Amino acid sequence: MDLLQDLTWRGIIYQQTDEEGLKDLLNKESISLYCGADPTADSLHIGHLVPFLTLRRFQQHGHRPIVLVGGATGLIGDPSGKSEERKLLTLETVQENVAGIQKQLAAIFEFEGENGAVMVNNYDWAGSMDIVTFLRDIGKHIGVNYMLAKDTIASRLETGISFTEFTYTILQAMDFNHLYDHHNCKLQIGGSDQWGNITSGLELIRKMHTEESKAFGLTIPLVTKSDGTKFGKTEGGSIWLDPEKTTPYEFYQFWINTADADVVKYLKYFTFLSHEEIEHLEQSVQEEAHLRKAQKALAEEMTRLIHGEESLQQAIKISQALFSGDVKNLSAAEIKQGFKDVPSFDASESDGNLVELLVAAKISPSKRQAREDITNGAVTVNGEKVTDTAYVLQETDRIDGQFTIIRRGKKKYTLIKY
Repeated sequence: MDLLQDLTWRGIIYQQTDEEGLKDLLNKESISLYCGADPTADSLHIGHLVPFLTLRRFQQHGHRPIVLVGGATGLIGDPSGKSEERKLLTLETVQENVAGIQKQLAAIFEFEGENGAVMVNNYDWAGSMDIVTFLRDIGKHIGVNYMLAKDTIASRLETGISFTEFTYTILQAMDFNHLYDHHNCKLQIGGSDQWGNITSGLELIRKMHTEESKAFGLTIPLVTKSDGTKFGKTEGGSIWLDPEKTTPYEFYQFWINTADADVVKYLKYFTFLSHEEIEHLEQSVQEEAHLRKAQKALAEEMTRLIHGEESLQQAIKISQALFSGDVKNLSAAEIKQGFKDVPSFDASESDGNLVELLVAAKISPSKRQAREDITNGAVTVNGEKVTDTAYVLQETDRIDGQFTIIRRGKKKYTLIKY
């Protein structure tokens, strides 16, 4: 199965500008192609991943990926999918965001070898261009009627769009043309919302070169969930690639909690598992869904890809500890990840009396109930059941001198901090 057949099998192709032309080109030569992201934050989230992972699939088939971070376009704001103007970011903020995103993308691609990836920032060629040059050399080739026909612009005409965001599609078109000239880049990949911007780039290349010049565009469908809720969002917000925003444990848990109805689709979109491996996991979903083999494979592949093997093993360790209640072997760093969202209580001034601590930390509503909980074996300290109502926490109950984990019942955890 060739590359385009594989992408079709995975459901990754949404639109193409010239299916047969691209197929012929890929059969004839190794090409350069690009995908970009604007630095609207200092981290990507998982909603950004599929186009870049598709770029990596091309690299695995011998093509050269160009990874673009929009230091210039990030200063303007893409109107695609937006009903109102974006808030403009400062140059300093955008540059900080660029650095964060470039670091994340650097971990996904191979930069060595014959088809090693190239990292670019469009601020390098757009940032120094003066307005007269932009209008004469670039703007002259893009008609206003052509731009007004773009869905992203037409949808904003009633609510309003500034000249700044109106020109965004031309700036992205300029990127494609620049990469075509300087890197022989012949294909742009993007999400389905980027179709208008991609075709603007093809229009500019056609206008600024000979008729024989040929470039292509390919878009990827929006990732959806079968229940209609938004992909990549939880109650805590977006699932970020930055481990400071979304810990590797939280990242792992997001994927492990994928619904049976979605997991095979996500295995195809996001992982580099073979067709045979995915088909085997699909069969497991149908015949032994309770084992959640597909979810485990998805969570392991994604956490390893983004955070590395060590962080994956740490996430698995935390998950197993929380499931079993045996938390005493967790390190302080692992506790910070696994118990990030559980209730906590600062007990630095406490004398350690367990009954009083249960009440003070609002684990039990009263001393009477606290004694009853302890007597009934409903309270554990670092995974160990305590039934002595006179129990006083010791130094040995402090994990790495920082935390004690108290559980009441099966699932109610409280993190005691010192």
